[in-house]
Amino acid sequence: MVAFSKGDKVEVCSKEEGFLGSYYEAKVVSPMANNTRYKVQYKNLVEEEDQTRPLVEVVSADELRPVPPPVRASGVFNYLEKVDAFDNDGWWVGTITGKQELKYWVFFETTGDEIAYDVCRLRNHLEWRNDHWVSFKKRF
Repeated sequence: MVAFSKGDKVEVCSKEEGFLGSYYEAKVVSPMANNTRYKVQYKNLVEEEDQTRPLVEVVSADELRPVPPPVRASGVFNYLEKVDAFDNDGWWVGTITGKQELKYWVFFETTGDEIAYDVCRLRNHLEWRNDHWVSFKKRF
């Protein structure tokens, strides 16, 4: 497992009900408990009591991953391809189910929703496994 340092940009994988399959951009404020927990500050999430302040919380190491490498997206996604869609301040894992003009329809298994997105709000889905990025892009 990767040990993160103060200032590292990461994504936090939410394990809370209703948020499964979502990733939120953050930076490490400080490592804790021998790198088994980290204090992070979110890029897009804010404190409930003071919405001008970024949300800071402690998460376990298994909820963190590095920010995925920039992937040159061609803007073309294939039917049933896994993608991440930016919505509600985070990246949500879904599957392409169709295309309509300049938008792609994405189905989210965790919520049962199917939503149309502009291509600029989509990215290729990558999984962080054994300290490496794994692509699930379908090849046709």
